Order: sequence, then C-alpha cells, then structure tokens
Amino acid sequence: MLDVHAIRSLFPILQQQVHGRPLVYLDNAATTQKPIAVIERIDAYYRTTNANIHRGAHHLANISTEHFEQTREKTRAFLNARETAEIIFTSGTTDSINLVAQTWGRQNIGAGDEILLSMLEHHSNIVPWQMLAEEKGAVIRVIPIHDNGTWQVESLDTLINERTKLVAVNHVSNALGTINPIETLIAKAHATGAKVLIDGAQSVTHMPVDVHALDCDFYCFSAHKLYGPTGVGVLYGKRELLDAMPPWRGGGEMIKSVSFEKTTYNELPHKFEAGTPHIAGVIALGIAIDFVQSLSWSEVTAHKQQLLDHATALLLEIDGVRIFGTAPHKAGVVSFNVASHHPFDIGTLLDQQGVAVRTGHHCTEPLWNFYGVPGTVRASFAVYNTLEEIESFITALKKAIHLLS
Repeated sequence: MLDVHAIRSLFPILQQQVHGRPLVYLDNAATTQKPIAVIERIDAYYRTTNANIHRGAHHLANISTEHFEQTREKTRAFLNARETAEIIFTSGTTDSINLVAQTWGRQNIGAGDEILLSMLEHHSNIVPWQMLAEEKGAVIRVIPIHDNGTWQVESLDTLINERTKLVAVNHVSNALGTINPIETLIAKAHATGAKVLIDGAQSVTHMPVDVHALDCDFYCFSAHKLYGPTGVGVLYGKRELLDAMPPWRGGGEMIKSVSFEKTTYNELPHKFEAGTPHIAGVIALGIAIDFVQSLSWSEVTAHKQQLLDHATALLLEIDGVRIFGTAPHKAGVVSFNVASHHPFDIGTLLDQQGVAVRTGHHCTEPLWNFYGVPGTVRASFAVYNTLEEIESFITALKKAIHLLS
C-alpha cells in the first residue's frame, strides 16, 4: 500500500489550517496541489536559468531549451506517443481542444457533417465544437446516458455513421467520475473513418494512458490536474494529422522564414507553439510527471478506490443524500446533493470547517439539466487524501446539515 503520510509530507499546502481547522482538500478534480519539488523547480528556473528558449546562442538559453525539451520527452513517454513531434504544449485542455477545432476542424468539417459528443462533456469540449458547427453548418449529436451516469453504448451503432467526421469525448467525467469505454468508441469511430479526440483532463491523474494502444487521434490534458502548474497543457496528435493541419496562431517560433511576400512555417511540434511559452511551467510539468511515475499505478488506483468506496458508503448512511453517478467503473469523484439544501450552502459550511469541495454545475450544465438539478456538491480525491480526511468530511457534512435544518 502507498505510504500516504510520506506523500502528504511532500505537499506544503496540506500542512496548513483553514478557519482554525486542518485543511481537508477534496477539490482535486478542479486542480491538484503541488509537491515541493514542482514548486522548487519553478523557483530554480527563475533564479538560475531564466532565458527564452530555442532562439539563443548563450548558456542560459541553451540550458532552458534543454530542460524544456526534456519535459517534451517525458510527456511522450508518459503517454506512450511515438515521437516528441506529436507532443504540443498549450495553455491547458481548453486551449488544446480549441487548437484542434480551429485547425483540423475548420479544414475537415463541412456543411451536414456530424460531430459526436456525449452528455458527460465539460463545456470546454462542447462550446468549441458548437462554434465550429455554427460556422460550417455542421451538426452536433450527443451520446445519451443512463441514470447511473454511463453512456448508452448501444446507441453508438446509430450515432456513428458515414456523416460522422469527429468524435470528441472525455475519458473520465469531471462531474460524476464515470470512466468511459473509449476503446469501444474509438474502434467504432475509426470503422466509419471518423477521427477521435479524447479529453484526458481527469484521467491522467487516475490511470496510465497509452495513446498508441488506444489509437486515438488526439488526446489532451492540463498540467495543473497532474500535480503540476496552471497555465500549461498538452495536446497529443498523430503526426500525419498534425502535419496536415494549418497553424493556428502566428508569431515567433512557429516559422522557418518570414518575408512580406510569404511565410514558411516551422516543423512539428513548433508549428503550433507560437510565441514565448510558459517555460517554467513546462519544465515543472516534467517534475510533476516524475512524481507520478515514481508511484505504483496499481497502488494509486487501489488507494483512490478505497477513498471513493468509503466516502460513498458513509454518504449513503445520511438521510436525504442523493449521489449522482453510480457507474460500476468510477474514478475518485463523488457528486451529491442533500434534500432541500442548496449545494452552495453545504459547500460554504464545509469550508468553515476546513473542508474544501466544489459546488455548482462543474461546467457541465447539460448533464445537470438531464438530472433536473442546478448542480451538486462534488468531493474529488487525490493520492494524498486519507481515510481520516473522508471521515472528517462526513462529520463536517453532518454538522452542516444540522445547522441548515
């Protein structure tokens, strides 16, 4: 089993108190906390090697470039991509999805074509495709779900057809924790010639991801949900697709040569990395990947399953609690409401007791419209959470319910 207390000692923020109570941080689906090695790496970059990358002939520029590109290789290995040219650094999952929509999408989606999403999607994997569909005259179709928060897989045979050009879905639902059967979907989509983008923002912290084995066309995630810094994201794309896609943003680094008559664009991956990137953040992402890779995936999975099972069992003992999302295969997320009490009121009273959760629609409004509620309270777990914290959360919840009753 994981030595969770040793892991917790690596995260300075977890040692503090909030409102006079020890912090119980259960908002990991929104963002994870950062180990000291990640924090110190950002500090060390600015203290010792701060310089722009790829363009300099001096020592600091060369060292910064080397460290930046080391993270690209670590990310390639983390996802099991074929080559570093398939790894594009962005500002986050949202940026990665918009990049694909505005390049591959505008190039390949036309009037009457269909884009398939699911009821479980984050707004970041809905709105860019709506914007594209409106521009091109394409049609958005949606995979429906069962009441337990799983896809109606049986609908895929009719939803995926010769008009389907792209399927864009999440690997793990940020709102319910459902682990989706993306392998089945990818196979069905490819059988009709459709391409597949996977939003991996929630999955990379919960399970190993092998893009080569999955055979997805695009996969994206954000560093800040993987114990790394905010403002950094990753887009994986198959080389043949990335090569054929036009640049999205113009500027420095994404060019080979520029004249007022013509610009020649750079090779991958630089073609999609215009301007000065978040250099310190990308380098720190490499340290976050090192941290994750130092752990046993089987132990991490077992620990988070134990946290989820314990929280679910204790929640179900409380009168008036309704859990949304009861899929047989879930990551460490539990969304719930308490009868007659607004989620925000519950969240506020939990915060006053040092417990951090997320309340609201979690950027999944269509999902909550399906359930007929405006939103939920969401507790989400990371490798540093403990069973004792789950019990503190439940004790605080019971007190909050009592105060509101």
